[in-house]
Amino acid sequence: MKELTVEWMDKATDDLLVAKRELEEPPVYDAVCFHSQQCVEKCLKAVLQENDIYFEKTHDLDVLLNKCKVFIPELLNYKIELIELSSFAVEIRYPGTKSNAEEAEKSLLVAEKIIKIIESYIAQKEIFL
Repeated sequence: MKELTVEWMDKATDDLLVAKRELEEPPVYDAVCFHSQQCVEKCLKAVLQENDIYFEKTHDLDVLLNKCKVFIPELLNYKIELIELSSFAVEIRYPGTKSNAEEAEKSLLVAEKIIKIIESYIAQKEIFL
């Protein structure tokens, strides 16, 4: 695995840990949603990095998904969830937008599923190198 891919995955793992921690009492739902989105974003960018695919600066998970689907078609099963998760990239950090417990739990669940899929993909890729 490329060093930069490792760094992307390490950052994704850190975001997942923060999201889980922020769901503890007292929960900070906005932070759970934001860090869940960040986890998925970094996972997708790790896939692209590993495959030498250019990606622009974006928080749009649908854009990243469209570039990753050739490598991991299974990700298409989460298209709707990723589009929803994208909404927590920026706006959630500012006044006027608030998340709730249901959104936070769903966001975290999606992040956990995506990181597992991508970790498995990277591990499989390593076996065949």
